[in-house]
Amino acid sequence: MLGKKKAGSAYKANNYKDHSYVARNTCVTGDINFVGGLHVEGQVNGNILSEDGCLHVHGEVTGEVHVPHIIINGLVNGNVYASEHVELAAKARINGSVYYKTMEMVMGAQVNGSLLHSENTIPRIEHKPVGPQEEVSGAESNS
Repeated sequence: MLGKKKAGSAYKANNYKDHSYVARNTCVTGDINFVGGLHVEGQVNGNILSEDGCLHVHGEVTGEVHVPHIIINGLVNGNVYASEHVELAAKARINGSVYYKTMEMVMGAQVNGSLLHSENTIPRIEHKPVGPQEEVSGAESNS
């Protein structure tokens, strides 16, 4: 109708004050832990974690994703854990399982894995870097 604004995603990026961006020709190797919004146009090789944020994937992610709100219109090679809401757009390709509380899926999106609904809190992983001391002590126990 005239004068009415088209309803879009309830989880627009402008709902968040802080934004991070992985540009199209950029490759990030390692885990990313963020607050606010994260836009991935390039490639991320590592887990993406947030307790209160929104992730937009238009590029490629290889690793697990643990974020409350996720909008995917790119490739994710790994499991996706959305504690609140996940949107799978027409070009979404997920090679892994999707754990969600609420979900929207557009025709054309592909999930090569399971879709698992959960009303409970979805478990999140924590980044635990391995230090040099842990590597040395592990090598000693093998002797």
